[in-house]
Amino acid sequence: MAATRVLAAALHSNLNLNLNLKQPFYFKQKALSLATKSPRRRFLFTCTALHNPSNVQTKEEGQPQTLDYRVFFMDTSGKKVSPWHDIPLHLGDGVFNFIVEIPKETSAKMEVATEEPFTPIKQDTKKGKLRYYPYNINWNYGLLPQTWEDPTHANTEVEGALGDNDPVDVVEIGESQRKIGEVLKVKPLAALAMIDEGELDWKIVAISLDDPRASLVNDVVDVEKHFPGTLTAIRDWFRDYKIPDGKPANKFGLGNKAANKDYALKVITETNESWANLVKRSVPAGELSLV
Repeated sequence: MAATRVLAAALHSNLNLNLNLKQPFYFKQKALSLATKSPRRRFLFTCTALHNPSNVQTKEEGQPQTLDYRVFFMDTSGKKVSPWHDIPLHLGDGVFNFIVEIPKETSAKMEVATEEPFTPIKQDTKKGKLRYYPYNINWNYGLLPQTWEDPTHANTEVEGALGDNDPVDVVEIGESQRKIGEVLKVKPLAALAMIDEGELDWKIVAISLDDPRASLVNDVVDVEKHFPGTLTAIRDWFRDYKIPDGKPANKFGLGNKAANKDYALKVITETNESWANLVKRSVPAGELSLV
């Protein structure tokens, strides 16, 4: 069961602590604490199934740009695993795993199939037809594993919007085009609070650690300095991409601006907690796959 895979790991990078959830624990003010720890301490959750994503391979089934196409994740024994549930989120020192769904400069709307066993990556559909963006996306796009935007949680800081029932999205601004299913080590830099038809759909702006300019950027102000215009371009791209289909523009909370790194880390921590509640079945999963 998914709940048996969940361990608590300390958020702060200087604390190496794994806490089996069979021990007593409490949630207070959206914070997890053990009875022997300060109630203010917050933890990121992870799983024990896979600690090294470099040991995970992808396997394609079906042909690209068809309804049957899937990209599955496999461990070294050839067993299917879930990119959403079985790839650890947190790597320490403010670094996280990021799974590429849509490579930059492509338009096929690929996404993790959250309702299918082992949550493979597939091309999204609408009314039985494959979905494409009206134009290429200019950055690598994908998800943070072990996160979930809870559709029952109203975010009071973002107009009371409810979560969109998906993992948290990442916009990776590095120079290289990545591959579908590639797992990158990234550091978050900023967060955009997109509101899509009333649902909160966070966009975490990040950069891969192996990008030549990664050492230059550590927060939102660095993005403005070394990637001028990028944050505005990201916001405008996601604001407008539905307009060619006759839909209204998406909105953004937080003053229509990108929040800083600390706020992005707050979003990641809260949505990771929501994911932990999901896989422990503390909240209803509905049609979501937990394997």
